[in-house]
Amino acid sequence: MKKLLLLGIALCSVLTFAQELKSPSEFLGYQLGTQFTRHHEVVDYYQYLASVASDRVQLQEYGKTNERRPLLLAYVSSAENIQNIESIREEHLKDMNGGGDTSKAIVWLSYNVHGNESVSTEASMQTIYELLTSKSDYLENTVVLIDPCINPDGRDRYVNWYNENKNSPYNVDPNSKEHHEGWLNGRANHYMFDLNRDWAWLTQIESQQRLKFFNKWLPHVHVDFHEQGVDNPYYFAPAAEPFHEVITDFQRDFQVTIGKNHAKYFDANGWFYFTKERFDLLYPSYGDTYPTMNGGIGMTYEQGGSGRAGLGIKTGIGDTLTLKDRIAHHHTTGLSTVEVASKNAKKLNDEFKKFYTNKTFKYKSYALNGDEDKIDALTALLQQHNIEYNWGKSGSAKGFSYTTGRTKSIRMSEKSLVVHTDQPKGTLVKVLFEPRAKLSDSVTYDITAWSLPYAYGLDAVASEAKVNTTSSLSAKAPGATIDEDTYAYITDWNSMNDARFLAELLQEKIRVRFSHKPFSINGKSHERGSLIITKSDNKNNTDFVKTLSAVTKKHGKILTATQTGFVDSGKDFGSGFVQVIDDVKVAILSGGPASTLRFGEIWHFFEQQLHYPVAVIDADYMNRVDFSEYDVLILPGGWGYKGFLTKDKLRDLKEWVSNGGKLIAMNGSIKALAGKDGFSVDYKEQEKDSTKSVRPFDGSERERIKSAITGAIFKTKVDNTHPLAYGYDSSYFTLKLGDDSYEYLTNGNVVYLEEGQNKPVSGFAGSKAQAKIAKTLVYGVENHGRGSVIYMVDNPLFRGFWENGKLLFANALFMVN
Repeated sequence: MKKLLLLGIALCSVLTFAQELKSPSEFLGYQLGTQFTRHHEVVDYYQYLASVASDRVQLQEYGKTNERRPLLLAYVSSAENIQNIESIREEHLKDMNGGGDTSKAIVWLSYNVHGNESVSTEASMQTIYELLTSKSDYLENTVVLIDPCINPDGRDRYVNWYNENKNSPYNVDPNSKEHHEGWLNGRANHYMFDLNRDWAWLTQIESQQRLKFFNKWLPHVHVDFHEQGVDNPYYFAPAAEPFHEVITDFQRDFQVTIGKNHAKYFDANGWFYFTKERFDLLYPSYGDTYPTMNGGIGMTYEQGGSGRAGLGIKTGIGDTLTLKDRIAHHHTTGLSTVEVASKNAKKLNDEFKKFYTNKTFKYKSYALNGDEDKIDALTALLQQHNIEYNWGKSGSAKGFSYTTGRTKSIRMSEKSLVVHTDQPKGTLVKVLFEPRAKLSDSVTYDITAWSLPYAYGLDAVASEAKVNTTSSLSAKAPGATIDEDTYAYITDWNSMNDARFLAELLQEKIRVRFSHKPFSINGKSHERGSLIITKSDNKNNTDFVKTLSAVTKKHGKILTATQTGFVDSGKDFGSGFVQVIDDVKVAILSGGPASTLRFGEIWHFFEQQLHYPVAVIDADYMNRVDFSEYDVLILPGGWGYKGFLTKDKLRDLKEWVSNGGKLIAMNGSIKALAGKDGFSVDYKEQEKDSTKSVRPFDGSERERIKSAITGAIFKTKVDNTHPLAYGYDSSYFTLKLGDDSYEYLTNGNVVYLEEGQNKPVSGFAGSKAQAKIAKTLVYGVENHGRGSVIYMVDNPLFRGFWENGKLLFANALFMVN
């Protein structure tokens, strides 16, 4: 492994060494907890430890953030263990196959995944110092991996903001500015993504780089350190229900063991805490659930404070919560975790081996058919998770059909993807592919449905029998040779890869057309949305052939050449139904009413997925922008649009749309347009419940969830003759995150819930919420003058993982007039 500053230092004894080692306070020059430490200073301290204590600390730079800050992983153990660190790792991983003969416990401590939950990085420095000094006996049979800051970009954003705005000395008054971050807060990473919800989807560079090393270790115990509201006492394991059904009895019981050890220390200090509430173990993409579903004991620890707390704040009961207090609590649970792991090293190893060797899953295989680009996108994700997959053989596979919800057979070929549960990562396969997660409790902290066949838009069955496979896939047929004598090139429009191909062509100034009607030419059929690149359109582009060839090769596209624009059926290439795609100029609203997370999803989509330029227009100066320079304006989801979109702003928006602009209104922003003059979208009329009954206060939460949809998947109807739905079948599985419901539009209902489609195919939706969303709009288009308004009630870019929704967004940009 690559090591940073591993300088050999001869020391007479561990005692002498401990006396020489500087504490964080001594090294930084201020008492820990009296200031926030910037990321580069944290890096300095860890590099110092790796230099001075090179026999017991190794430091790995495992990647960099979007803003080029280093991501670090410190390996901490006894001198003997560090000397044999690689053999310990290799022996540990043999347990996945029933082998292995190690007695070492592997503990991974992850700090500061949310940047403005800033105490944990401070606590990490005190924790590693004490592991090397007063608690070094824990390390005799334990390897501790410490990630001091998962989200350096977010953390430095918060720390820099706080240092700029705090009082001197700090002010505990909760109304003081130092306790009120602005819109661009420090919680998320550079692209405003919540990294604690990205472990399974790996959309962000930090997650991708971290998981490479996580999979090399697969720790017995993993802790994710967080903060919550100022007035909350400390939370630690055991977690709340629902637990995912794959979580073993041992994993549940060991959380209790660890929790009781924490309680011993908290009780001795008179600190308040709670367990078994709020934070469940269902959604697989958290820093506690993902490690658990990979055989470890994954836990979240939550300290009161977060971005509001600063260096000190007065709580609701009049106490003062300081950064020093918060450090002490996280530091205590961190050391307590290592202590328990050390005491139970053999049991942890034995149970880890059992986790990987006892597989009794209902479904033995998942067989998937669909567009090759979507299959490629899914296999790329599987590779990142070290999930094995194979390819089908000619024949059929029978099982639960994700499309119909019933038992069905699908035809198999060498292009069919097959994923077995009989493999080391079989438990994770079951979790990510299962048609419907089993809920032990409907009150959950996050979404309750995520199944990858739905997310990637693939026709799939879950088979109780093992599907026959082969290990190799035939190579794709090469595309047509690009030369100047060809009249036109045709290619399909089905996936995000197709959208990236188009986006790059437009930026290379290559003109592209698309067909509004299906057509056939030279005996081959082409669907609506098919891209057509003609020599005539690009006659003034001297590098046309060279550029087209390079872009085609880069994206692995297959082009069909034709020597004529005269079609066998459909519309000829000169028809008005074959339209030139505009190189649109796009703007997105930031700040003000927009959610930072919803904004970030769109920002990341343009820059890291579509690779197409977007202008970020802040709400503070929106009134001073000449929007006639832009073709598209996107309003991300949010909660404050009703107050933000005043009568004057709405008038200006309508005028801009009427003059040819394209407005994409997403999620919460639609509420500000509903029922307003010039916008036909409107709320669905709800039947009023005239009956009233007395309900006990204790049941109020259960009553509320009747009106909730906690991230459930619904099967919708699609009008795929509309440009917004080009590339889609007649149905689409949408991830619905709430019960917002709008009536059908007069025209332009592209994706919608029909009568009887208001029950989820996966996930939880309360009875009242189901009734509310019956026969409602999901995606629609309203023409207004020369422009259009596109309504996206559900979010196709949610957390960047709903792959099958992304083409809808690309259609909104390029296909809708």
